[in-house]
Amino acid sequence: MGEIGSAFLTETLRWLRYEKSLGDGALAQVADEVLHLQPSRESNSIALIVKHLSGNMVSRWTDFLSSDGEKPDRKRDQEFIEDEAERAQVLERWERGWAATLGALEALTPGDLQKTVTIRGEPHSVMSAIQRQVTHVSYHVGQIVYLAKMFAGEGWASLSIPRGQSEAYLENLSSG
Repeated sequence: MGEIGSAFLTETLRWLRYEKSLGDGALAQVADEVLHLQPSRESNSIALIVKHLSGNMVSRWTDFLSSDGEKPDRKRDQEFIEDEAERAQVLERWERGWAATLGALEALTPGDLQKTVTIRGEPHSVMSAIQRQVTHVSYHVGQIVYLAKMFAGEGWASLSIPRGQSEAYLENLSSG
């Protein structure tokens, strides 16, 4: 698993850091007064998505190789109850989740990828657990970006290629 495992871990970290940068960019563009806005009763606010994502990440990645990914002290249902956290607390939750995730992944070796971990008592290969987390993170970061873009309106600064700029972007790539 050596070289391929090392490449897998490197790429996973690279893409998760990219997802974090998207979330960082979106959160930076959100006014404090919209952090807790829910587009509908069944929707989550940006603050709730961050709260849930952080709870999930801390639970999954704390003692990743040696304990179940669903820790007994995690209260998942509480992650979806609005608590009107201030921006500083929302950002602290965001950073805590990412620190747990990236720290645990950085500590893994290619040999760890062949091990088995459990999530809610269900066995997963380490690679599968990692892919499960990448998918979960991407899903929720996409929600955060969408909500932030909606709330920012015309003031939104694109986090990728701005609308109508694809050709210029590609031209710049080929000339540089």
